[in-house]
Amino acid sequence: MRGRYSWGVAVRRSSGDIARVAYPLPPAGSRNRFWRLPVVRGVVALYESMSLGIKALGLSANIQLEGAVETEKVTVEVEDAHTAQPAGVETGGGMPEEPPSFGWKQLAVTVIVAMGMAVGLFIVVPLVVVKQFETTFANPFLFNLVEGLIRIAIFILYLVVISLIPDLRKVFEYHGAEHKVIHAYEACGRPDAEFAQGFSTRHPRCGTGFLLLVMVISVFVFAMVGKPSVAWLVLSRLIGIPLIIGIAYEIGIKWAGRSHGLFARAILWPGIQLQRLTTREPSMDQLQVAAAALEEVIGMDSAEITAQQEALAPA
Repeated sequence: MRGRYSWGVAVRRSSGDIARVAYPLPPAGSRNRFWRLPVVRGVVALYESMSLGIKALGLSANIQLEGAVETEKVTVEVEDAHTAQPAGVETGGGMPEEPPSFGWKQLAVTVIVAMGMAVGLFIVVPLVVVKQFETTFANPFLFNLVEGLIRIAIFILYLVVISLIPDLRKVFEYHGAEHKVIHAYEACGRPDAEFAQGFSTRHPRCGTGFLLLVMVISVFVFAMVGKPSVAWLVLSRLIGIPLIIGIAYEIGIKWAGRSHGLFARAILWPGIQLQRLTTREPSMDQLQVAAAALEEVIGMDSAEITAQQEALAPA
């Protein structure tokens, strides 16, 4: 969960309790004015979200690994008691001196592989396919429209396929828990897991809808590129992605995500419906984890607001 001044992570340990932690965010005012300009701020926001997501992944992985080590220690001590050996004596290879950790090297490899797969699947494949029918789609706009439709079709098929994987289905359940708890907080001002049960798993400011909006806008932007070779087309997509992300951020997050008008709802509707694939109904345990993460953020944000008010108060 991310707040205005902080971000927080909550993880359900194997023992059943919830580990939670929060960290401050750099003050928005500390950024260069250029990074706060419209369109540019969308690219910055996406980079920051990805960075926090990677950090959260590392934190949650290490908490789970620590839990696995504690469980293994208990098992070894029980075995030692049954074999009349002193507790902690190494058996069958013994315990590692240091708990295993999921470090930044592993994260870097994960991100690089994921980005490579994303470029290949969502950029190269659609271009190669539509390039085979270049004479049929002579008009540049039609060419890019078909390419965009192929990309969206691959994206939807990808979501359907990964939703069949049990572990990723659980991720989608936590995604639904996040949305429900945020809905509850926006309705009553507190992250109440019980109250959150009655809300929808879909939210207008979800990243899933944002990605779909990026794909739609890309059709119109890339239509200006024409139909050069596949290599140049791929390069144009890679160079143009930041611009499209910035435009989508201004439309989908800054405007439509905070508007209640009919036109704004029409723009958000396809992305909200797509969340039927990326969210699942969570359990109460999962709602409690989402509420715990938001509680951490609220607590740190409140402390920061109080500190700012005290700093501004006359002596």
